[in-house]
Amino acid sequence: MFGKIKDFNVIENIVKIEFENIEVKVNIVSPSIINFFVPNFRDEQDSKAIEDLKIRHCKYEVKRCIDNITIKTDELIIKVYDEFKVDIYNKYEKLICEDYRGNREPFIKNCAGRLDIAFQEGHKPTEHMKYKVFVPKKMEDNMYFYGFGERSGHLNKKYCHYINWNTDDPTPHGETYEKLYKSIPFFITLKDEEAFGIFFDNTFETHFDLGKENSNYYYFASVDGNIDYYFIYGPSVKNVVKGYTHLTGTTPLPQLWTLGYQQCRWAYCPEENVYEIAKKFREKDIPCDTIYLDIEYMDDFRVFTWNKNKFKDPKKMIKNLNNDGFKLVTIIDPGVKVDRGYKIYDEGLEKNYFVTDKNGIVYTNWVWPGNSVFPDFMNSEVRKWWADNQKIMIDYGVSGIWNDMNEPASFNGLLPDDVKFNEDGKNKDHKEVHNVYGHMMDKATYEGIKNATNKRPFVVTRACYSGTQKYSTVWTGDNQSTWEHLRMSVPMLMNLGISGMSFCGTDVGGFGYDCT
Repeated sequence: MFGKIKDFNVIENIVKIEFENIEVKVNIVSPSIINFFVPNFRDEQDSKAIEDLKIRHCKYEVKRCIDNITIKTDELIIKVYDEFKVDIYNKYEKLICEDYRGNREPFIKNCAGRLDIAFQEGHKPTEHMKYKVFVPKKMEDNMYFYGFGERSGHLNKKYCHYINWNTDDPTPHGETYEKLYKSIPFFITLKDEEAFGIFFDNTFETHFDLGKENSNYYYFASVDGNIDYYFIYGPSVKNVVKGYTHLTGTTPLPQLWTLGYQQCRWAYCPEENVYEIAKKFREKDIPCDTIYLDIEYMDDFRVFTWNKNKFKDPKKMIKNLNNDGFKLVTIIDPGVKVDRGYKIYDEGLEKNYFVTDKNGIVYTNWVWPGNSVFPDFMNSEVRKWWADNQKIMIDYGVSGIWNDMNEPASFNGLLPDDVKFNEDGKNKDHKEVHNVYGHMMDKATYEGIKNATNKRPFVVTRACYSGTQKYSTVWTGDNQSTWEHLRMSVPMLMNLGISGMSFCGTDVGGFGYDCT
């Protein structure tokens, strides 16, 4: 694909390497953070995770060797070879990350090597896919892998395969689930107490295989998009996380009340039920700072509304709860009910704020309100509109917003890959936008609460992407009331933490099944 190296040139902190078939860019972000970029899909870098890339200008050397281009910083030695094979050494010339040179050889895990039989039986060995972007690295016996955000199973992810495609899946999640609600394409490799991280900044459906396909290599890949990844050197895990959050942002200091116990279920309704649960907490002297309201508080699931039959005076109820030491957090979904006369729907329709199908017709799908449309959060004007609407809830006295169903989830099948988004004049398809849809909704929510309150916002989200930690906390979605899920929640939260999500939680008692 790349061919042989022809030439290179240096512009400030960027080394441009010309191959026979394409030019690649090696960006020296700092002595320990290197970005590798290949414009095989789009010429420009287009990150939603990195909003303010801070370059730490440093001394470095670049020289042409017999068979490679060598780049040296105070921390790393990077050698780039023909066909864009990259090997990375620490400053002591120890090889720490090596591109795999062998052929891709998926291990066939079924009878007589017949993949077709496996597919006929309903098995989908996704690690055997063909990808437009494929970056394999050499596996070593003493390598261990951590991160990837919200993943079930053990802390170490070696020999697993994961897919980044935000998915609302209410079935009981086992240890081998490949995809859940969040997409954080970042992982940490630990070898001989020396750590490095790789952040693959690609919003399409991405795949990470940690030796499941073949124990000789691990890889990250994508169905489309650019090669755009950051190598982040430690050597400690702590420094890798510090480098990753230098790129994608850190969690703001939360308000004190958000660190207390938070009580939530589906659902406290009507308002007498809310008062009852608050009273029980105080009577039993159980500390609690926050109560959540799920979708039943809305008027027929219309977002930014209240059901006035079930909640006759929301302002009064919230004031009473506040006086008793409780904050209230309300759920908001992205699906807007198709309903003429409903302010949110009418405004969005009039201003072309909803996503469309390939023919330019407003796209609809079935969610909790019934037939629903979806705001185009890629558009800054739409995000401002959504942010301004947060004031509706804030004016009632609500203290935080819970973003749900923002994968985006839908009941009549997935949104098609070719649903159209308008990113301020740039047309994009759903297959590129899907994994950052929730992220952009969270950004709008955060900015709206901040503008309305001039306080540190509290947002909690189910779907996210790398960098969402700047705007929102997360919880691990619809788990079950089983001991297995309680046990798995610990490594899930630990891996979320080292993936930048330092403020994260889980439904301790479970969401589905029955809690004793």
